[in-house]
Amino acid sequence: MVRYALAIFTSAFLLFGVQPLAGRYALPWYGGTPAVWTACMLFFQAVLLAGYAYAHAVASRLRPRAQAFVHLGLLMVALGALAARASWTGSPLAPGDGWRPVDEHLPVLRLMGMLAATLGLPFFVLSTTGPLLQSWFARARPERSPYVLYALSNAGSLLALLGYPFLVEPWVGRGAQAWGWAVGFVVFVLCVLACARDLLRRAPATNVPEAPAEAPAEAPTGASMAPARPGVGRTLTWLALSTCASVLLLATTNKLSQDVAAGPFLWVMPLAVYLVTFILAFSRESFYARTPYSVGLIASVVLVTYAHKEGPALGLGWQVLFHASALFTGAMVCHGELYRRRPAPRYLSAFYLWVSVGGVLGGVFVNLVAPALFNTYWEHPLALAACCAVAFVGLMRGPKEETPTARTQRLLRGAMLVGVAVHLPVLVATDLERVRFAARNFFGVVRVLELSPEDPKQHQYALRHGAITHGWQYIRPERRNIPTAYYTKDTGLGLALAEQRRWRQALGLPTHLRVGMLGLGVGNSATLMAAGDDVRFYEINPVIIDLARGKGGFFSTLKDTPAHVEVVEGDARISLEQELEHGSNQFDVLALDVFSSDAIPVHLLTQEAVALYLRHLAPHGVLALHISNQHLDLVPISLAHARAHGLTAALVALDSEGDAVSSAWMLLSPDKEFFGSSTFHAGRARVRRLVLRGEPEYVWTDERSSVLQALRPRAQGRAGADPNVTDAPPEAPSLPVQPRVEPSAP
Repeated sequence: MVRYALAIFTSAFLLFGVQPLAGRYALPWYGGTPAVWTACMLFFQAVLLAGYAYAHAVASRLRPRAQAFVHLGLLMVALGALAARASWTGSPLAPGDGWRPVDEHLPVLRLMGMLAATLGLPFFVLSTTGPLLQSWFARARPERSPYVLYALSNAGSLLALLGYPFLVEPWVGRGAQAWGWAVGFVVFVLCVLACARDLLRRAPATNVPEAPAEAPAEAPTGASMAPARPGVGRTLTWLALSTCASVLLLATTNKLSQDVAAGPFLWVMPLAVYLVTFILAFSRESFYARTPYSVGLIASVVLVTYAHKEGPALGLGWQVLFHASALFTGAMVCHGELYRRRPAPRYLSAFYLWVSVGGVLGGVFVNLVAPALFNTYWEHPLALAACCAVAFVGLMRGPKEETPTARTQRLLRGAMLVGVAVHLPVLVATDLERVRFAARNFFGVVRVLELSPEDPKQHQYALRHGAITHGWQYIRPERRNIPTAYYTKDTGLGLALAEQRRWRQALGLPTHLRVGMLGLGVGNSATLMAAGDDVRFYEINPVIIDLARGKGGFFSTLKDTPAHVEVVEGDARISLEQELEHGSNQFDVLALDVFSSDAIPVHLLTQEAVALYLRHLAPHGVLALHISNQHLDLVPISLAHARAHGLTAALVALDSEGDAVSSAWMLLSPDKEFFGSSTFHAGRARVRRLVLRGEPEYVWTDERSSVLQALRPRAQGRAGADPNVTDAPPEAPSLPVQPRVEPSAP
């Protein structure tokens, strides 16, 4: 059994270890949104389905000898394809630049095409291993149950997922990860060769494995113990249970990723919890008991409802814990019921095939159907409600001999399940009476809310992306162009613009500026612009662009500003790289404000990205990074970039008051004198020159970056409280900089 266990464990480890790596390659090209991972998951589930279909066809239609030779031939082809790709492109897995999206249409299909071209065949071969080798084991050793190997497969998957964000991603670059995975694939091929040799030596020549009969787990009393082919009803039950669990997994991942960052740390946690339920449910039937899991599901749904009500104010740890508990109990109910309805071993390949079909249907629903049907994330409460329904049906199937007290308790638990399922729409119905517009696409859910209608002075339209407000505009005509939110005159962006104007005026130069804004929101930053300014916005979400340009009549700042405004649609980094081919934009101020909900696209804050921004700055230009975040401390990362590029850094923090909300901006300037003027000391903002005390603990690069490194403990509080960060000495600059000199007149 050792050779089968090693082959299945290795294949599962490689199968799930490559998934976050593939997502990291794709993330920078598709806006860094949570939908990138769910689209990747759809590809992985589809290939897994194809692998299970292949395993089912081979195991049921070919003799053992033919099975071994056909599969070994496929292994050699996959190994050759991996070697050829490594030889031609220099990496066994990295996609070439030709796969960058040329536009934002059909991103899911293009992303899946990229994954198919880069790792499709090796991933397909790995996906066939679990069911096929279990079938081989059942043929070679009919006296032993193969289901324990399924649990071992999930254990390998779990180890790969948990190891990636903690042991691999922070310390190993993407290129090294790809080569390490390729070496692991060679080891896997050798393990399968050993299993094929065992099959040829031990298995009978017949086409049907001589496995012991196993009756269905819930066969009626008096039924024959001979294994019968599963009927349509039983097959549809497998399909429904696996689909429900898959939707819950992907919906939970979307929910968590939109409020922190799209990346392996928050990708693998839900998937790991999901796999734990498979391991437990398929290891032993006694690991799933309906009563405790139904009670746990009720409690978890209540906690998720509370987390939704609190929103970002609730700590990340509590959010993860509450959503993980709901995912665990819900998926355990589905997978526990699924295992109770398992077939005899001779039908296990068909069983795994239909379970895989359900996983794909869940991915199709979340990625393609739900965005077309819903304008918000309805699939999350619907999946939880479906899990409650599964638990309810299971509870209603009580034992024949049951005391009246036990029956009453069981019916009470069933009533509570119905109650929480009915209450679940509260998760998405909050604020519906104030929503005036809602839209959903690949980049998330955008809503426009009407707030404070009873107060004419405060009456406003606000834009929310997920749970975070991304700007608002007052409705009264005389107040429509007041700077608000994170873009008032006292914020970091406002002070950077004001200092650039003051400096140019002191030199007798025209005060109009050339400004770049990565991120559009409602366009409220345009209220800080003056006549003669030239402003270029970079925005990836077409819904945001339409709203900022006045669709629906909610926002008008882009129309009202006296500055000249351009809007570039697409990923900001890709757009800036393309524009650099025609020369630098020479921005006086380049601002980065690209959060989706509260999630930061990591690829826009790497060292390579900052180097690109600096190439687009004018000689005395300023880089303004909006780093306000509930969960991440981005100060050390910003300071590491400042040190690497010889820049002076200052943190501008502002508390909520009047038209402003709390914000933190990190300003990076090549001039040490930039922060010494009265501009930064006359307002109410707190301005601190900051430097790193020693060497940076971590630096985000395209090859190596981890959100886990930037997580801020709840008790740490404000941004910049990191013990490795200190105030810069007042006498001299901490870094060599060029003196601020008069520019040539435009």
